[in-house]
Amino acid sequence: MRILVTGGAGFIGSHLVEKLLAAGHEVAILDDFNDFYDPQIKRDNIAAVSKDTAIHHVDLRDSAAVRNVFHREKFETIVHVAARAGVRPSIQYPQLYYDTNVSGTLHLLDAARVTGVERFIFASSSSVYGISKTVPFSEDQHLTQTLSPYAATKIAGEFLCSTFSHLIKCAWSRCVISPFMAHGNGPIWRSIGSPDAFTPASRSINSATARPGATTLT
Repeated sequence: MRILVTGGAGFIGSHLVEKLLAAGHEVAILDDFNDFYDPQIKRDNIAAVSKDTAIHHVDLRDSAAVRNVFHREKFETIVHVAARAGVRPSIQYPQLYYDTNVSGTLHLLDAARVTGVERFIFASSSSVYGISKTVPFSEDQHLTQTLSPYAATKIAGEFLCSTFSHLIKCAWSRCVISPFMAHGNGPIWRSIGSPDAFTPASRSINSATARPGATTLT
């Protein structure tokens, strides 16, 4: 399967790329290598897979550049991990977070629609649960209020995915995954705490489950 992983040079994305390659998929990476943290760390993250993947240095805010990649590569599945992350920086730079996380997601969805992508997997965030007092959280919860611009952009991304899935009215599957406290160790976070940490996301490539353990959405 031809898969594009956005944010594939980041911590979560790079581990997912490795797992997908090991499963025999053809993988490409789209990343803007921004300076939220040292871009060299991101380059080190993908050094081991750079010969096996196409790496597209593209900013999601550039809709024309995004669409050009899609037209050239003809992907079957998109795993959208890329985002401006972090609650506190989003309070300081809300416009940047909106442009990247909302407009950027819209650019990807539209490019996927135009080029006939079959599956779209969106990495949301645990922050979307906001002020919810229901414990434990559930993918079936009705989310009413977020507490940061970052969280608001992620729930907006969920709604965009749902809207596009409804409007296209075809066999296009989408799912949403909300990671909680992804972490690792080692000099550049190359070691993960559990060998199965990314299994739900990689399984979703084939099953298109809506968040791990939820019902398939088409």
